Amino acid sequence: MTAWALAARGGDPDAVERFVRALHRDVVRYVAYLSADPQAADDLAQDTFLRALGSLHRFEGRCSARTWLLAIARRAVVDSLRYAAARPRLSDVPDWRLAVERAQPRDLPGFDDGVVLLDLLAALPDERREAFVLTQLMGLPYAEAAVLSDCPVGTVRSRVARARATLMELLTEPDPLTTGPTPAALAA
Repeated sequence: MTAWALAARGGDPDAVERFVRALHRDVVRYVAYLSADPQAADDLAQDTFLRALGSLHRFEGRCSARTWLLAIARRAVVDSLRYAAARPRLSDVPDWRLAVERAQPRDLPGFDDGVVLLDLLAALPDERREAFVLTQLMGLPYAEAAVLSDCPVGTVRSRVARARATLMELLTEPDPLTTGPTPAALAA
């Protein structure tokens, strides 16, 4: 991928196409996670590639093209969130939350698991969540995750280990909503 980025920098149109195709899925997944808005993922991925191709002449290959591109994706998401925060959104529906919930697909395979995973990930501190997502969900090597997170590799390893421990604790906690009365309490 890095070789394609360097060749694309030199003006090779086939290398540009291969570069984009090779990393498109990773970028879409990463921006969907960061933005927490799967509907905006395609737009954010497109913005990422437009930024990357516009600044490809500055790519020197000091890190992998994937790491470089994901750093650009991160900035695109941050810029998008800042822009959205600066613009208030109005709703013409009295109970807009209910309308949004009803619009969500419910019968998709894995939908409930995805909701549970998002809830579990949301319980993690930001640094641990980022390290866990980059290495465990996106499959980045720890060294690349360290570059993206701007911290040492050992710190990334520690954050991932702590995230795993926290997730295991959360998974083993009983859910008060699904835990009913004990058989002894029912017999009394």
